[in-house]
Amino acid sequence: MQGEFVWHKHDAEDELFFVTKGSLKMEFRDKTITIEENEFLIVPRGVEHRPVAIEEVWLMLFEPASTLNTGDTASDLTKKELDWI
Repeated sequence: MQGEFVWHKHDAEDELFFVTKGSLKMEFRDKTITIEENEFLIVPRGVEHRPVAIEEVWLMLFEPASTLNTGDTASDLTKKELDWI
């Protein structure tokens, strides 16, 4: 990903972001946490957040298959069908 994602939250799921290449900033309403290569961050369910990548970042998301990428916020970035590996 690259750029700013939308502010959103997931009411029923936690999300784990694992950065495999680059650097990701995870913005919360009260702070920002930077996740570097080979680090991960778990965003608990119900916590509003926004991923931001100034440069392209490669990451893996660990979440239930039913998780909508933009959570409770519909936008142009919402994907109903994701690529799976």
